[in-house]
This record gives sequence, C-alpha cells and structure tokens, in this order.
Amino acid sequence: MDNAQRAMLDLRAMDELASMDSPYHRLSPLSKFLMTVVYIFITASFHKYDLTGLLFMVIFPLIGYQFAFIPVGTCFSKLRNVIPLVAAVGLLNPFFDRAPLFRIGSVNVSGGVVSMITLMLKGVFCLMASFLLMATTQIDDLCRALRKIHCPKMITSLILLTFRYTSVLLDQVSEMTQAYSLRAPGQKGIHISAWGTFLGQLLLRTMDRAEDLYEAMMLRGFSGEFHYAAGRQSSRLSWLAALITCGAVITARYINIPAFITSLFF
Repeated sequence: MDNAQRAMLDLRAMDELASMDSPYHRLSPLSKFLMTVVYIFITASFHKYDLTGLLFMVIFPLIGYQFAFIPVGTCFSKLRNVIPLVAAVGLLNPFFDRAPLFRIGSVNVSGGVVSMITLMLKGVFCLMASFLLMATTQIDDLCRALRKIHCPKMITSLILLTFRYTSVLLDQVSEMTQAYSLRAPGQKGIHISAWGTFLGQLLLRTMDRAEDLYEAMMLRGFSGEFHYAAGRQSSRLSWLAALITCGAVITARYINIPAFITSLFF
C-alpha cells in the first residue's frame, strides 16, 4: 500500500468517525465550532510560564473524546506526523531564556524549559480540540455552520471543494503510481526522469475529474449554499453545553485551578 492509498484511507476513516452517533456528535455543528474556537483562543493566550494552569486545559478535550466515544489514541495516531512539528516549535527556548525560574530539589529549572513545555502543550491541546471537531462533524455540516454566521460563500466553497478535490487528487496519484510500478517492476519510487511527465499527467487527469465533480454539484443545485445538508438543528442542549464549556474554559484561564485546589489542602 502506497502513501496515497494510506492518505485516502485516513480521509475515509475521518468520514466514518464524523458519521458516528454519540452525545457529542449530536451537538449542533455551530456550537461545536464555537466551543473549539473559544478553547483554542483561550489556550493560546496562557502566559508562557503558566504551566500548571495550562495543564488543567487538557481536561476539556479529554471529556469531549469520552462523550464522542473516540479513543484519545486515535487523535495521536492520525496526527502522528503533525504533532512532532508542533512540539519542535519551542526547542530553542532553553537556549535563549536561561534564567532560573524555580528549583526541583537541587536542580534549577530555567524559564526557557518551562516556556518550551508550555508552548508544546499549547500546540498539542489545540490539535486535540481541532481533531475532535473534525472527527465529530462532517465537512458539509461544518461549512453549513460557517454560512450561518455569515462566513463568505467563497471561503466555505473553498474549504468544501479543497476537501473533495483532495480525495480526487489522491485517487489519481494512487492509480498512476500503481500503473508506473507495473511498468517498472522492482524500482523503488518514480525515477527522476519521469517526474515532469508524471506531474503533468497528474495535473491534467485531476483537472478533468475535478471538473466533472464540480459540474455534478452544479447540476444538483449547488450555488455556495448548503441547503442540501440537513445538519443537526441547534437545540437548547447544544447551546447549554457550549455555554458551560466556554464558561469553564474562561474560568480556568483567569483562575489557576490546580494551585487553588492545592492551597485548600496545604
């Protein structure tokens, strides 16, 4: 199985996850989108040295995964290629910020180490929240929710068509790679002399398939709106869950809950 086929399977797996039925899936797409945006914004706003307060933020995506009946390991498995890049963002912080911040026994912990860990956790938590949204909301429903808050048609259409055309591109890459391997048995990958022809043929084939896909959408009445996507109606329960989540996230931002709980017992 080549990389294109694996990517296609990952896209289909995401569609299957989004079509599941769970308490979190049954929330309206707009409420889930707003919860995710607020969570990411609040998580990114934590001070670079506020590590204990940031650690408490992991509770919210973990609760979401439990209500969605999706193992947390699925998130890290699907994002295994992205998480190391996010975690590598703060690797240079210890070299620039060497001032001691606190001590653990006889070891001085510098501010750069704390800020590095804080930055890594921010990225991982935001990825967890984003994956939870995509794994519980189909792309049509998400674009429909964006149109409800008057997001421009051009942006929602671009998001939808990019998602759709990605599967078309991967399908063509898989077919062409398989055809090439049959004509060049025993060769690993595509020879550099065939890259230009391969990419040119891929572009032409993908454009033809994408044009057919777009014409089929237009014949079915697509005009940038998402009336065909029934979606989940915005129930009171959805907005109650969004209100509680946003309130809890904002409270955790301004009140260091782990430190507050510790002060009650010590």
